[in-house]
Amino acid sequence: MRTTRPSLWGGGTASVEQVQITFDCAEPERVARFWCGVGLPRAAAAEGVFATWDDFDRARPPEKQGSAFACADPTGVGPRRYFQRVPEGKVVKNRLHLDVRVGTGLVGDERLAVLEAECARLVALGATRVRLLTADEDDESCLVMQDVEGNEFCLD
Repeated sequence: MRTTRPSLWGGGTASVEQVQITFDCAEPERVARFWCGVGLPRAAAAEGVFATWDDFDRARPPEKQGSAFACADPTGVGPRRYFQRVPEGKVVKNRLHLDVRVGTGLVGDERLAVLEAECARLVALGATRVRLLTADEDDESCLVMQDVEGNEFCLD
């Protein structure tokens, strides 16, 4: 039996065991490999049954092969990232995005240098630089980018 814990807003909530971030995309393997290159490791096994994700994929019916990939934190602490093929393309700006935290604790020119270096590395992997948001009285600088299928993320 699952227990509940009090919510900050007064009600009980279910005990969440893990959060998964799902990417809808046209080419799951391509997008997953990009995000693995960003620093999210690729899952060593699929669903605990197969030795590798490739073994899992080969066991699927031909029409399903290549339709999904996953990246997971080998320690099990961070969220799993799941990439699934969908028929429709990306049309509008994401309502949710990832922040890739490379400049935590840095300010000014030191922060910008770290952001620019990581931006150059990710552009070489297929990302697109969108714009630099410069520091103001409330926030430090960050770089808005897009992955290989146009999903926005920030270098923060």
